[in-house]
Amino acid sequence: MKNNNLQIVLYQPEIPFNTGNIGRLCVSNDLSLHLIKPLGFSLDDKYLKRAGLDYWQYLDLKIHESFEELQEYLGKNRNYWYLTTKTQKAYWDIQFTSNDVLVFGQETRGLPSELLAENQTNCLRIPMYSEKNSRSLNLSTSVGIVLYEALRQLN
Repeated sequence: MKNNNLQIVLYQPEIPFNTGNIGRLCVSNDLSLHLIKPLGFSLDDKYLKRAGLDYWQYLDLKIHESFEELQEYLGKNRNYWYLTTKTQKAYWDIQFTSNDVLVFGQETRGLPSELLAENQTNCLRIPMYSEKNSRSLNLSTSVGIVLYEALRQLN
């Protein structure tokens, strides 16, 4: 049984190793992982399985054809938080609830600009103190940072 109804969403993930790590993180925290197609890899990918280790078999994994399908499945009566480098509000500036949905974009492009524009008030960033030589953090690192802040607030 799930500890809460917090959801992790990866929008068109491209790198199997990241998704495997995030899957392991979800299993370790009793959370579901939602992937929105198209995926940049096969779910049978050896790197995905290697990153997920023996945890992958316990993952509550849901695959969705589109973001709209995801919202139909989870419902629109939730806080959807969109993680992006293209906003000023930090993830620690909001109060997470157990019904929240954390949405992360592609490793190379992030979330679509249309999705961000439609949801500006729910866009969050992970501040980086030195952005001179770095555009963003690794996807699995980003999920871990934001997820554990949400769990800290909820527990």
